[in-house]
Amino acid sequence: MRSLRLANPLLAITLSFLAVHCGRKGDPVPRPRAAAQAMEARLEGLRKIRLVLPSADVNGTPLAGVESLRVLYLPLGLTKPTAEEVFGRGEVVLERRRPDLPGPGEALVLDLKSLRRPPGWIVIVAVRLGEVPGRPSEVLPWMDPAL
Repeated sequence: MRSLRLANPLLAITLSFLAVHCGRKGDPVPRPRAAAQAMEARLEGLRKIRLVLPSADVNGTPLAGVESLRVLYLPLGLTKPTAEEVFGRGEVVLERRRPDLPGPGEALVLDLKSLRRPPGWIVIVAVRLGEVPGRPSEVLPWMDPAL
């Protein structure tokens, strides 16, 4: 009786390897999103802020855009807080979402006339898709609305 023999043993090994390792099961794991860089923010009068949206994340990778902008407010204290303190302890007083936002690197003027808060400090944060907050802007003073 003759033993069964494959015509090409290398082909058999390759096919069995591909059958076992061809593709992974399940959804691919998306890479984590990095936080957006801080926005450039400056006051233009008492109630208007000029913003330049970030064009890259903290790793330097270009952004396709941001999901929303958040204005955070912290009441006046004895000293000027850092941007991280306002971000960590402040309250969100205004949020603006897509599609009302310009593209990365473009300017936007926010009118904050409707914001009724006593004197304090504000920062603006760009939020990426997946609720990934970026670095806060520099701390800006918020004046009394009665002025």
